[in-house]
Amino acid sequence: MNISTLEKVSPRPLNSWEAALQRLQRNRAAVLSTVFLFVLFALAIFADFITPYPPDLANFAAIRKLPDSAHMLGTDEIGRDILTRLIYGARISLLIGLSVQIITTMIGVAIGLIAGYYGGLVDGILMRVVDIFYAMPQFLLAIFIISLLQPTIGSVIFTLVVISWTFSARLTRGQVLSLKTREYVTAAEALGSSHWHIMRHHILPNALSPLIVQFTVGIVSVIMAEAALSFLGIGIRPPNPTWGGMINKGREFIRSTPHLAIYPSILLGLTAVAFNFLGDGLRDALDTRLEN
Repeated sequence: MNISTLEKVSPRPLNSWEAALQRLQRNRAAVLSTVFLFVLFALAIFADFITPYPPDLANFAAIRKLPDSAHMLGTDEIGRDILTRLIYGARISLLIGLSVQIITTMIGVAIGLIAGYYGGLVDGILMRVVDIFYAMPQFLLAIFIISLLQPTIGSVIFTLVVISWTFSARLTRGQVLSLKTREYVTAAEALGSSHWHIMRHHILPNALSPLIVQFTVGIVSVIMAEAALSFLGIGIRPPNPTWGGMINKGREFIRSTPHLAIYPSILLGLTAVAFNFLGDGLRDALDTRLEN
């Protein structure tokens, strides 16, 4: 076999992202969680086309029915189809979870990047602001803020952003502090690269791995916080279907028709577990110490 033939059959070396994807694919829990979340996202996006009933359609002739051929998961206290409301509730939960995490990540990364890179007085001022928000009881702060606003999706997103952005800021700052002393950053500074160029092209790309994991795991906290606010009756109000609101209403009938609270509780739990398993899988996959 000549050299040209060897070159044809020799595998191309994998870059770090391809190697991470291969490690993620070997993690069965992460793969199953990804499939579950993909299905959940698909159901939420196409809910208008696949659900058998409108989410707010009441049928007083079918109040608290057990699962049957017409209602696969039964009906609630005013005859609304539970399966339909679970799917629409997934849309609200995932929308809030993703929106809050995107906004908090943008805010936190910007603050943490500037504080960690410039240090000194800039770092002191920005991180004291972070510490003030971080030290506050987060859920109590969320209850206080949401009580001052209208019970809409936008106000819930705003409230959860206020209590969540500090995590990304602290994580980003820690990554920047460890990266800005690396040789490639020193070399870029010696070559006259601007601070913006160094932060954008040398520091931020190398800090992405823990931020991706934090983004994924943080969605769970946001979804659980939204469910808790809805459960307490101060989040998104009926007739909008939310998992927390369904659990709250279902507990009133927990002895006679427990499925009203059990189904949304199971779906909320499975979603939280799936995001956690995916986050754990991403953490292991993005760990460069595991590269072959």
